[in-house]
Amino acid sequence: MHFLDQAKIYVSSGQGGPGAVSFRREKYIQYGGPDGGNGGKGGDIVFEAVEGLNTLIDFRYAQHFRAPRGKGGAGRNRTGAGGEDLVIKVPVGTQILSEDKEHVLLDFTHEGQRAMFLEGGIGGRGNASYKSSTNRAPRQHQPGELGEEAAVWLRLKLIADAGLVGLPNAGKSTLINKVTNAGAKVGAYPFTTIHPQLGVVRHKSREFVLADIPGLIEGAADGAGIGDRFLGHIERCKILLHLVDATGDDPVQAWKTVSKELEKYGGGLAEKPQILALNKADLLDDELMADIADQLRAAGAEHVLPVSGATGEGLDAALDKILEAVGENSSIERKGQTTLTSGKEEVAKDWSPL
Repeated sequence: MHFLDQAKIYVSSGQGGPGAVSFRREKYIQYGGPDGGNGGKGGDIVFEAVEGLNTLIDFRYAQHFRAPRGKGGAGRNRTGAGGEDLVIKVPVGTQILSEDKEHVLLDFTHEGQRAMFLEGGIGGRGNASYKSSTNRAPRQHQPGELGEEAAVWLRLKLIADAGLVGLPNAGKSTLINKVTNAGAKVGAYPFTTIHPQLGVVRHKSREFVLADIPGLIEGAADGAGIGDRFLGHIERCKILLHLVDATGDDPVQAWKTVSKELEKYGGGLAEKPQILALNKADLLDDELMADIADQLRAAGAEHVLPVSGATGEGLDAALDKILEAVGENSSIERKGQTTLTSGKEEVAKDWSPL
C-alpha cells in the first residue's frame, strides 16, 4: 500500500428540501385549506477516525464528497425526509486544515473520535406554515437552504509514543526491526527508508509505538534530501531516540546536524526529551566508545547510551528510559477511547466555509 500523508478534498453538505404548495382536497370534507409540508434537512458532513487506516491514499482517487440533499415536502402536511449524513472515515492522527493550511480545524487523536464539520441546509417551509387569519390560502413556500462547501487539506500525523531520528545510514531501520516486527527495508545506501515506519515495542510487559522516519541531512529544513516533511509524524511523540553512527567520520557533528534541523523545523521537537543512542557499538571497542560518548557529552548531549541495533546490545537501557517518558498511558493503552465533538466548536474563529 502506498503511503500518503497529505490530500486535498472538497466537501459539501446537503441542501435542504423545498417546502410544498398543496391544498386539501378530500371527498366529504367541506372545507379545504393549505396542507403543504416542510422540506427535509440536508445531510451533514461528518469526519470519523477509524482503526485500520494508516495512509490517506484513498483520498487521492476520491476527492469530492457531497452529502445528500433533503427531500421536498408533500401534501397532507408531510415533511420531506432528511438527507443522510455523509461520514468520511480518516486514520487516527489526521488533522483537517483550512485551504491555505494556516488553521487546524479538527484534530483526530483517538479511535472513534467523530466530529460534525459542515451542517446541512434547513428544509424550506411549506405553504401550510404561512396560513393565518388574513391569509387563508397562501401559495408561497421556501426552497431549502443551501448546504455549506469547503476545500480542506487532510494531513496525517502518525500516533506514536517515541520517534527515531538520525542521519541516513545511522542504523534506524535495523534497530526498529530488532525491537519490533516493522519489517523496515535495510540497505547499505542512504534513504532506504522513504516514508515513516511504525512498530510496536514489547518491553517488560509494556507496549508502546515507535516511529522511524527517513533520515535527515544538513539543509533538510530547506528541502535537501527528502526534506523535513515527515517530521510532523513525530510531533506527537513524548520522547525522541536520536541514533548516531559511532563508526561515522564525526559523530559529534552528526548529532549537531540533526539537532539543528529539528530546531529549524520547530513544532516543539527540539524541546522534547531525547536519548542519544551511540549505535554500532559491536564494531568498536569499549574504550573508543567511551571516548566518543565523552565528546558528545562535552558538546552538550545528555543520556548518551552505547547500543547496537544489530546485536541488541544496550537496547534494554534505552527502552527503559523510553518507558519512563511514556508513562503509564501509552498510545496502545489509549486505543479505543471515544470522543464525540462538534466541528462547529473546534473550527478556527477566523475561518469559514466557502
